[in-house]
Amino acid sequence: MRNHLSRIILIFAAVILSLYFLYPTYEDYQHRQQLESLSGADSLKYLEDNEADIVAARLKRMKLGLDLQGGMRVVLEVDVLQLLEDVAKNKDENFTSVMQAVRGETQSTDESLIPVLAAEFQERGIRMSRYYGSIRDDDDAIVSQLSDETEKAIDRAIEIVRNRVDQYRVSEPNIQKQGSKRIIVELPGVKDETEVRQLLEGTAKLEFRLLKDPALTYRVMESIDKLLLSKGGTGTTPAAQSTPLRDTTQKDALSELTGTAAADTASDLQFAQEHPFFALVRIDNSAVGFVDEKDRDRVRRILEREEVRSLLPPDFEFLWSAKPIKNDQGINFYNLYGVRSQPELTGGVIVDARASVDPENNRPIVNMEMNSEGSSEWARITGANINKRIAIAMDNSIFSAPNVEQKIVGGRSRITGLDSPAEARLLEIVLRAGALPAPVDIVEQRAVGASLGEDSIRSGLTATTVALLFTVLFMVVYYNTAGSVADIALVFNMLFILGVLAGFQATLTLPGIAGIILTIGMAVDANVLINERVREELAGGKTLRAAIDAGYDKAFSAILDSNITTFLTGLILYQFGSGPVQGFALTLMIGIAATMFSALLITRLIFNLLTDRNISPNFG
Repeated sequence: MRNHLSRIILIFAAVILSLYFLYPTYEDYQHRQQLESLSGADSLKYLEDNEADIVAARLKRMKLGLDLQGGMRVVLEVDVLQLLEDVAKNKDENFTSVMQAVRGETQSTDESLIPVLAAEFQERGIRMSRYYGSIRDDDDAIVSQLSDETEKAIDRAIEIVRNRVDQYRVSEPNIQKQGSKRIIVELPGVKDETEVRQLLEGTAKLEFRLLKDPALTYRVMESIDKLLLSKGGTGTTPAAQSTPLRDTTQKDALSELTGTAAADTASDLQFAQEHPFFALVRIDNSAVGFVDEKDRDRVRRILEREEVRSLLPPDFEFLWSAKPIKNDQGINFYNLYGVRSQPELTGGVIVDARASVDPENNRPIVNMEMNSEGSSEWARITGANINKRIAIAMDNSIFSAPNVEQKIVGGRSRITGLDSPAEARLLEIVLRAGALPAPVDIVEQRAVGASLGEDSIRSGLTATTVALLFTVLFMVVYYNTAGSVADIALVFNMLFILGVLAGFQATLTLPGIAGIILTIGMAVDANVLINERVREELAGGKTLRAAIDAGYDKAFSAILDSNITTFLTGLILYQFGSGPVQGFALTLMIGIAATMFSALLITRLIFNLLTDRNISPNFG
């Protein structure tokens, strides 16, 4: 036993790790079963009492693809050519003719439009500077400018779509760019096609909102806190409590948030009982709230209650930050802002926005330019609100809330206080969403019903069970004891595959189930090679232990070669494939690694333990 201790520990650790990663999936299943068995107030109470556990399990569970979970798959196409028409100057009949030709040539392809546009101008002997850029620019410089402009248009469209999907509260959405002008959006669990179409195709609403006076915002939060206390609290568990912070800056407040405040003291428990709202929302000296990501839905439901909404003063509402911020412990928090309901200005007045670097301190900034109408309004607004914060909101989510340092005239503004170039780039995309928008059209919309997803899961599980059953029976019948050992390794193999999928939060799809079924066959294939080699060695007169050792040694090279070539094939499929192909390739690669581990390590350990106890396994 001691000779095999290291192998036993390794296998035991792999099993425990797999079960640990799979437990959230089991826990999520239990929560869903419990919620389905309840209704009305009982269901809501269970959700509020166990929300932290439900969210944690859902974030860590094995994710199901759209084909298994049901939902909608939408393909959006950004009308880049319309954008190029909008930014052009001095448009005439020649320009219109060029655009019509380019549209006809690229309508059925996904290739980049810029080279086609440049080639069309060149073929007609027309300089691109006639319609784009400066008159001194050559065609190459203009092509580079337009390529950058169209790339930003795609990024802007993706950011708008992502922001709207986040607000729609879709669980585990998948948004990715495809080709030069298309965006794939997968929305698991969504059923209403009309609502999705309105959500994705609507024009982005960019607004500048003035933050309410901190004292007023705090009083509103305090009144909500007292109301909840009178109603019996929020169902918040003591382990998630925090205290309000009123005398620190925003960054100081964030640095002090731990996300798991100690609830083992009487003062923490007492605070949670006396301040149910502030137990979830911590505030800084400007009355901006900080809400742990796992508590966001709970706070949102509180703010949507009718009795809570009746406490809000006229022209007052709460808006969330669009993106979470991370504290030193790596925990995500969302900001909660108290703002005026009526916007001070809309994004239609913005004509340009550029991310840049402040030459004085090398900090990222964003330069913003408005048209004449916006310039006069912006001067009035900033002049009347010096040392106050104005939030930049798109689709009712706040991306930034800079402080007004002075009256801004001329329509040119500089936004400072950004933490990184990536944040500046994002803010540029958001600001430009209100200027020169490229239309987004739905070119494909496919719905997968939840019942179809359940049928797919049922069919996949049935196919996997049948494949596993036939494989187990064949190995037992043909190889006797050795076949039973291979079947034991096969069970471990399945456990490791599912554990790795859950551990890396990979998405299981229907093609992925096909990859698992294929892996079952490949797993016993390795054991077949080993058993046949052992048979040959026994026929040659070797002892059982020597035959087993020789069989594994001689079969190793063949097993390794076949699995490496298959793994490389899966790697190529995953790298260059998409969607279902990637799902199949992923489970195939994980299955190969698990097969090597179980076939070469687990089965050999079992055989060695049997021979150590003078038990002779039968190889058929």
